[in-house]
Amino acid sequence: MKRHALTLSLHSMAKTVVGGKIGVCVSKPAAAAAAAREEVVVRRVSPPPQPPVPAAAAAVATKGHSGLLSNSKSGHPVLLSSKSGQLVGDSKRMKGLFKSKPRTPVDIVRQTRDLLIYADQSSASLSDSKREEKMAELAKNIRELKSILYGNSESEPVSEACAQLTQEFFRENTLRLLIFCLSQLNLEARKDATQVVANLQRQQVNSRLIASDYLEKNTDLLDTLIAGYENTDMALHYGVMLRECIRHQTVARYVLESPNVKKFFDYIQLPYFDISADAAATFKELLTRHKSTVAEFLSKNYDWFFAEFNLKLLESTNYITRRQAVKLLGDILLDRSNAVVMTRYVSSRDNLRILMNLLRESSKSIQIEAFHVFKLFAANQNKPPDIVNILVANRSKLLRLFADFKIDKEDEQFEADKAQVVREIAALEPRE
Repeated sequence: MKRHALTLSLHSMAKTVVGGKIGVCVSKPAAAAAAAREEVVVRRVSPPPQPPVPAAAAAVATKGHSGLLSNSKSGHPVLLSSKSGQLVGDSKRMKGLFKSKPRTPVDIVRQTRDLLIYADQSSASLSDSKREEKMAELAKNIRELKSILYGNSESEPVSEACAQLTQEFFRENTLRLLIFCLSQLNLEARKDATQVVANLQRQQVNSRLIASDYLEKNTDLLDTLIAGYENTDMALHYGVMLRECIRHQTVARYVLESPNVKKFFDYIQLPYFDISADAAATFKELLTRHKSTVAEFLSKNYDWFFAEFNLKLLESTNYITRRQAVKLLGDILLDRSNAVVMTRYVSSRDNLRILMNLLRESSKSIQIEAFHVFKLFAANQNKPPDIVNILVANRSKLLRLFADFKIDKEDEQFEADKAQVVREIAALEPRE
């Protein structure tokens, strides 16, 4: 069948008013019938400049004709395809055809790494607006990483996506770049980055904590995180990261055996309360999480460690430092894995003197925590003579103290421990 092309032009339309509407001139009935039997291709022809056609007048249905007019949003007539009834050149459809692929977790990590490299190496010659644009994009990427790892209000995290993200993150030095560029991020991006690093310490890939393997080969990053306590802007972010890294036993062992562990005695005494409290929390995690590693460390480093602990923490002039220290001491000595260290500690007269002074504190909190350590001295069945003699010399004062020593809440175990201590002290005899 011969194919015809019909060209419609708004300019060639005969404007006929029918019932208040503008119509299109229609060919003779015979021609119209022939046209209806053929497939007609309608080509859109740009009209010459003319006044806009009112929207209400633009809609016309021409019965038996191969072309239709429809209203566009602009109010101008638009030609439609007679077969599909869709707008020729539908912009929405075209956009759908060229829509960009969603980014995978691996893509986001790689783009984040590229942006971190940019942040680390960007030249001062670049414009401020260009740099701000890149840093905003970096912050957005970090927020997306956090969303994948933690999920959001609409969905839970997907295990496969988390595994892909984790593997790519530690495949190259993304963690190193993030730690060293953290100070260049805004506050919200720092918080997001801190949560990302913290979460990655718990992610397993093929049943392995690959973060632990990475940190074991990059221990200098742990030195950087510890030194972060000296930077008031970064201390709390680095502190959270460090505590999560200490979850790995190899990391905890490295920190305990490094010279950096001694820095905590100073960090805990910093004048900024939030930073000193954070350092104390990290120190506690370091000395309580991995039992066997801690017991080995304390046995090898007993002398210098407890000399520093007593002098800088238990005898500190700061009330909060003393309270945190005596609580931590109790946690360490009452742990069965530290039995050898505990026996050695309660055999020292200097240690006993410090604990007896803490029992006299006006703070009930310090008194209670000191009592939990002091009872170990009293319960030791192999007390050295000098320990016995000190307890005998101070027996009357100690018994009066314990007679009035009560806690706010009723605690049967505390009362039983106190009664046992009183019996032990009352039964002591001086030794030569």
